[in-house]
Amino acid sequence: MDGPQILQPGSPGQPSRPIAADRAADLSGVGFTEADVRFMQGMIGHHAQAVEMVALLPGRSTSEAMRLLARRIEVSQADEIVMMQRWLSDRGQALPDPHAHHAPGGLMPGMLSEEAMGRLKGARGIEFDRLFLEGMIQHHVGALTMVRDLFAVGGAGQESEIFAFSADVDADQRMEIERMGAMLQELQP
Repeated sequence: MDGPQILQPGSPGQPSRPIAADRAADLSGVGFTEADVRFMQGMIGHHAQAVEMVALLPGRSTSEAMRLLARRIEVSQADEIVMMQRWLSDRGQALPDPHAHHAPGGLMPGMLSEEAMGRLKGARGIEFDRLFLEGMIQHHVGALTMVRDLFAVGGAGQESEIFAFSADVDADQRMEIERMGAMLQELQP
């Protein structure tokens, strides 16, 4: 074998073995897993709550920075819901009710409880901005947990489209958490 040797890790308890470069680059056998399907189904409800939170902003906040943040979240999350629904449909998988998170036990990591959503709905001005930012940071951290949990399942997250999507979710949510943290600091007296 010319060039560096490529080793394919063995199954648990099995040794690694050398493989040819063309075989290592062949991704044709990489498909989606049940964990990928659960991730996409759960993330639809997760994104739906973010869209619901953003819809509360008009009339409750006077901040232009909050309005711009909310618009970015609304557009990206709504577009991603459509993409996830297409991903599931293309693979013959069930489409979840995007509002299933309202049912008991329907909360994914980081999602706001009905009580927390009620506090957000009842707030105005700076109090709304503070609760919104705290809640959306919690929400985004939950999305990062969902991505981490996906990749903790052997073989999950490897199909190219779900890998790209989950990597984008991770990067975007981290960036927005940082931005929202700075905005929250500006609200402190």
